[in-house]
Amino acid sequence: MTTTQQYALVTGGTSGIGYELAKLLAADGYNLIIVARSQEELNKTANDLSNQFGVKVMPIPMDLFEPGAAFEIHDYVKSKGLQLDVLVNDAGQGQYGKFIDTDIKRELDIIQLNICSLVVLTKLFLKDMVMSGSGKILNLSSIAGKVPGPFQSVYHGTKAFVQSFTEAVREEVKDTGVTLTALLPGVTNTDFFSKADMLESKAVQDEDDMADPADVAKDGYEAMKNGDDMVVSGFKNKVQVAMSAVTPDSTLAKRMEKMQEPVEKEK
Repeated sequence: MTTTQQYALVTGGTSGIGYELAKLLAADGYNLIIVARSQEELNKTANDLSNQFGVKVMPIPMDLFEPGAAFEIHDYVKSKGLQLDVLVNDAGQGQYGKFIDTDIKRELDIIQLNICSLVVLTKLFLKDMVMSGSGKILNLSSIAGKVPGPFQSVYHGTKAFVQSFTEAVREEVKDTGVTLTALLPGVTNTDFFSKADMLESKAVQDEDDMADPADVAKDGYEAMKNGDDMVVSGFKNKVQVAMSAVTPDSTLAKRMEKMQEPVEKEK
């Protein structure tokens, strides 16, 4: 590894897939800007990555649930005179439960995080990249974006947006030297399900069926480096996405409801 003056920004960079992507970028010599809410976790992650890979790591404590946060991140990076070579929009959350029962304020926060902050960061840094004639953006989509998701209706809806948005903007900038790539994981062993209050769902009962976030990150990183439009991580997920393309949405919704419904508790 040789350290360069290239910079990559990773949201959600202190845990899960985002952390694994940050490690891959650091291993390739990218200096890092990592964004998360917890200053303590940011400092620990920054020290770990800097010591392990010998790169500069700039932690930015920022709550992307807040409408102005993404704008502040871009302003801060520009104030440091830095040009991003890679943007990874990893941060995202969900909420488990039937839509009529779930907290609408929580869902609006999720839309802000999963969609609005991602759109703002993509737009602002994409403009800079197009001006410089190079850059790569990796957006965390999901196989959830390919199917309706009872018990996770808002989350699935946000990921459908991310997938469509990424593909559309990619086409718009295809001749600029900048590429956008969507990474579509399936069920992955991260803290996502705990944050989504989803631990009672049938979909997450067997940890052996969950993907390793390091494997998912590697798939996404390789696709981004190659300039691919998208990558579905994991063979079973590839099959599921292929089947979803030829299956009616009503059938997919019924199937997903069975997969994601709560486990029946013993009486």
